[in-house]
Amino acid sequence: MTSILVVEDRPDIRLSLAILLEDHGYKVLEADNPQIAQVMLKANDVSLILLDMNYSLDTSSGEEGLDFLKWLQSMQILIPRIAMTAWSNTDLVVKAMRFGATDFIEKPWRNKQLLHVIEQQLNYNTLQEQNAQLKQQLSDTSNEEYQWQSACMVKFLKKISAVADTDVSILLTGDNGTGKSDLARNIHQQSLRKKEALISVNMGAISESLFESEMFGHKKGAFTDAKSARVGRFELAEKGTLFLDEIANIPLSQQAKLLRVLESGEYEVLGSSQTKKSDIRIISATNGNFTDLFDKELFREDLYYRLNTIEFRVPSLKERTDDILPLTEFFITKFCVKYKRDIKMINAEAKLALSAYHWPGNIRELSHLVERALLLAEGHEITLDDLHLSNRPSNDVLPLMTLEKAEISLIKQALSATHNNVPKAAKLLGLTKSSMYRRIEKYELAQN
Repeated sequence: MTSILVVEDRPDIRLSLAILLEDHGYKVLEADNPQIAQVMLKANDVSLILLDMNYSLDTSSGEEGLDFLKWLQSMQILIPRIAMTAWSNTDLVVKAMRFGATDFIEKPWRNKQLLHVIEQQLNYNTLQEQNAQLKQQLSDTSNEEYQWQSACMVKFLKKISAVADTDVSILLTGDNGTGKSDLARNIHQQSLRKKEALISVNMGAISESLFESEMFGHKKGAFTDAKSARVGRFELAEKGTLFLDEIANIPLSQQAKLLRVLESGEYEVLGSSQTKKSDIRIISATNGNFTDLFDKELFREDLYYRLNTIEFRVPSLKERTDDILPLTEFFITKFCVKYKRDIKMINAEAKLALSAYHWPGNIRELSHLVERALLLAEGHEITLDDLHLSNRPSNDVLPLMTLEKAEISLIKQALSATHNNVPKAAKLLGLTKSSMYRRIEKYELAQN
């Protein structure tokens, strides 16, 4: 239950506030002066403070209330605090805000107004905590990102970086498991909004009946099951970035509501007549085929054009062959830390199999496969048997190419899998060592 600390020297006012707040589901703690309040804050979990500004010293200066606000600041107590006084004094209001008051109520208060201010401050504090958690998560993971090496990804990331620091809407398309969520985070981290929140929402997981509540929020009592207020994703992402994953799965009946926000920047919380302004950057992602969706009238073209000011198709993993083995080693290191395992390497036979595999599940499949192999491995290296790739038949047709190009590709894969150990690479390909050297010289394949 949300606890509110009332700091007020008059018992009748404390009683009045306690009745009002408890009737609306809050737990009330009472202190008749700031000194008692300091003790209570150390012993109780308090969500908000209602602070009278005047006590025994005088009835108008507000000095005791200001001293308490200064103490809260010195102790780095970040609880929202609403200042209250019977004396409307602009100078006191300014001072109170300067020393950390988050809002101001003049006595005698109006119940509806006071409850609204309390709800507003609690919601805002929740947003601040969520933003802090998100920023911490981003900070924790910022040093753990894989550095892409394949030419197609280096080129792709340059294009991303060129527009990341703008507010342009970006649509990421491509197969499942290609890392669109990670790319959305990458774009946000390069943007001018990187100090604010990145809020992600899976559009395919939101039921049609709850769409407005999830996206725009609702007031308490807005509908039958609305027993408490809810902050919507647009409000959570204010000043930051909203990532709409699986955007092609949004119900057609709700697409007009999303389009309206994107066009006007305005929305209403469910159950409220007050229009809110939205200042966010939109990134969306899908593996859907919009041409088919348009033909079947399942997706609005005007919404599509709002979402894809710039559209990027994320390459599949089989297009990033130079990254397969380095990415595998990245995942091995990551999961060794997670599971406290001592797996130092993956053997050459397993590397060649990974390089030749078709990866229908892309990066997600590789991550899961390495995680499972690491847990099942009995020694200090991952072997082909640990990967269980043989149980995954490929239905892909190999791309047509000349025999020369196919031979070059296989030699490169074998050299990569064996860290340029020519005898081992030759053995993997069923060649003699001398035959392997002749082919390396013939195709001018440098051994780095």
